[in-house]
Amino acid sequence: MFAFLLWLLAVVLVIGGIVQLFKGQVLFGVVLIIVGLLVGPGGVSIFT
Repeated sequence: MFAFLLWLLAVVLVIGGIVQLFKGQVLFGVVLIIVGLLVGPGGVSIFT
């Protein structure tokens, strides 16, 4: 269950980062994407 919540949070962060990139907020978009990749269970999770 916890892994699913982390995966969901990571997806939301990455999608939010992509949206911010298209809005012109490059730095904020890149930060959101990086945080999303770090939080996701497929990446280097900061919770393990």
